[in-house]
Amino acid sequence: MNKKKKFYTVWKGHNIGVFESWDVCKAQIKDFEGAQYKSFSTFEAAKKAYKGNYKDYVGNSKIFKSELPQDQLKKIGQPNYNSIAVDAASSGNPGKLEYKGVDTKTKALLFKQGPFEEGTNNIGEFLAIVHGLAYLKQISSNKIIYTDSRTAISWVEKKNCNTKLEKTEKNKPLFNLIKRAITWLETNTYNTTIVKWETKAWGEIPADFGRK
Repeated sequence: MNKKKKFYTVWKGHNIGVFESWDVCKAQIKDFEGAQYKSFSTFEAAKKAYKGNYKDYVGNSKIFKSELPQDQLKKIGQPNYNSIAVDAASSGNPGKLEYKGVDTKTKALLFKQGPFEEGTNNIGEFLAIVHGLAYLKQISSNKIIYTDSRTAISWVEKKNCNTKLEKTEKNKPLFNLIKRAITWLETNTYNTTIVKWETKAWGEIPADFGRK
């Protein structure tokens, strides 16, 4: 899968500005107390954010203005807020991994797991979807699940976490969780619809960690 290109705005860090890679961004915020940063899907959006206030951008999807043509935006429509959104974040590949699920409309946290040692973003996205499926089934909810990972959707459909990551002592707990997730998929049925979040039309997914 082609990795989504992101741009990173740093308001407070060793150096500030807009950076085109997570590694460069991470160097600016590492060991910097009170660092302020966020990822954006376009350079223009990141540059605009840099000229603004950090607090106006973090956790506020309403300020996002899509650059897609109006006819395309009309075709995509608006998000279904009878839903939950899931996302993952990995500080490195592999690196410390977290994932969470939130209410799409209110962004209220529904569940969060991690950090796990030596994980990858794709693994986190997969686990987040399965956790979401189990959560919604447990409360007998008809909500849908949004994710921004086509890879994770494919893995869930195939009931297999097709990662190339090697198992080590450090990530053993993570692989145990993967095994549990696959077992859940193999032994449970569900009617929940899993939908790709339209980042270019709606901005970052509500569960976004604000980093890679």
